[in-house]
Amino acid sequence: MSLATPDALTISTKQKLALAIGLIGLLILALALLNINFPNKALFLSLSLGLITLGTVIYSREAYLTKQEGIKNDGVWFKSISSRGVIGWALGVILTTFYIILYFYPQYLGLGKNGTSNTGLIALFDPLSHLLSGRNASQWFVYGTLYTIAIIAFGYKFILKYRHNKYQQLRTISVMFFQLGFAYLIPEFMHVMNNDLPYYDLKSIWPLNYYIFDEWSVKGFLSNGNIGLALILFGIISIFVITPILTYKYGKRWYCSWVCGCGGLAETAGDSFRQLSSKKMSAWKLERWLIHTVLVFSVVMTTAMVYTYLGYDSNDFWLTRGVFITIVIGFLTLVFATVMYFKAQELGKDAKMGAIGYFVVIALLLIMHFTGTTDHIFFIQGSTLRSIYGIYIGSIFSGVIGTGFYPILGSRSWCRFGCPMAAILGFQQRLFSKFRITTNGGQCISCGNCSNSCEMGIDVRAYAQKGENIVRSSCVGCGVCSAVCPRGVLKLENDSMKGRINPTEVLLGNDIDLMDLVNQK
Repeated sequence: MSLATPDALTISTKQKLALAIGLIGLLILALALLNINFPNKALFLSLSLGLITLGTVIYSREAYLTKQEGIKNDGVWFKSISSRGVIGWALGVILTTFYIILYFYPQYLGLGKNGTSNTGLIALFDPLSHLLSGRNASQWFVYGTLYTIAIIAFGYKFILKYRHNKYQQLRTISVMFFQLGFAYLIPEFMHVMNNDLPYYDLKSIWPLNYYIFDEWSVKGFLSNGNIGLALILFGIISIFVITPILTYKYGKRWYCSWVCGCGGLAETAGDSFRQLSSKKMSAWKLERWLIHTVLVFSVVMTTAMVYTYLGYDSNDFWLTRGVFITIVIGFLTLVFATVMYFKAQELGKDAKMGAIGYFVVIALLLIMHFTGTTDHIFFIQGSTLRSIYGIYIGSIFSGVIGTGFYPILGSRSWCRFGCPMAAILGFQQRLFSKFRITTNGGQCISCGNCSNSCEMGIDVRAYAQKGENIVRSSCVGCGVCSAVCPRGVLKLENDSMKGRINPTEVLLGNDIDLMDLVNQK
């Protein structure tokens, strides 16, 4: 394969022109990063973003509209950028460097401090920020703008690529809508209407939105009357009411593939790297340990974060530290007992690991309560502890590794190994959801398109060959495995809980009355 030169590697003259147009747009951003002072920032910013978008659109149209509708896997393992080649590694280094500077050294992007004016790249975005919210741009506004442009431009590319599949088109339009409206424009407009309100992405639910329960955030919401209280209540209702109901009906795909910004970027800008996710058993084992460890860390850190600004005297406020710890432990115990009573048999060996995780969380919370002081939790300064979760999970894992490593680990490494929201939704999907991907093993030709296209590292072909339903916790229901199947073997379904998990023995016929199974259908 390394010696072959397939036709898929060649690009047309029109595509080369499109690449040149896009690179000119990126060059403007690079010049701004080098502190080139443009005479008309609004004009050059519009030119830059416009050229990047235009180049992507022209390239995409030439790549897909000149071919018939259908599967488009040609060349992905021959191209350097999508097969961990030199270009792929170089892109990974560039993205990772950008994220490190964005999160930890924004002054190198031109962020002004202590009231000074922005310079460099961030100053280039000042006109757009003033237009939307009347304030100077920040590194987060720059990132949000580029993030949104990437989802919209590459979302259009994704729609063209899967134009034979209405499901793919609808969910791509959905993530584009939620990113542009809920994550980008609405927070800016909310600042215009009430600039005392903390930033709030309405579609970002705890534990992704880890800062909603921080002290400065809670005080900011409560000091803004009914609208602030409504936003906090909406955040709580999203966790305990909206999320479980929607996951029960549709699986975690309603969020991970239709709403989430991280998933939206992975599905659009990261689509070229989806085949890089490891399908090894060792990767699956690491995934299960790592993502649930992050979830435990998230629960403990959020509880500790709230705990740090609560008091001991019920005369000051009824929700004291003791009451809060009791409520949290009681709720976790209720969830654990319910799962063990109703679903222990389905969990199998995982029930033991779930029990260990539960007792670890309870032990940590009790240690925190009985060793904590006014200023220290887990023998660490409270203010320091509150920043740990944001730095290690919100910044390093989700940003630097999760997105920067697209060309190396695949497009969903954060969703697969680190996202605590994915862990919660996966837990609900595995045990209480009506969603599953059904398979028809008799028609599978073992082409491997499904496994190659699974960004979550699921060996879909292994399930399809056995005719076994796919109910993996990690499955985000993107449906690409079904879209690329040439035989229609895979189907996304919402049905009754009965028969959702069908064991391998059904196909093998070990003491199974096959006619009885047919009659049950």
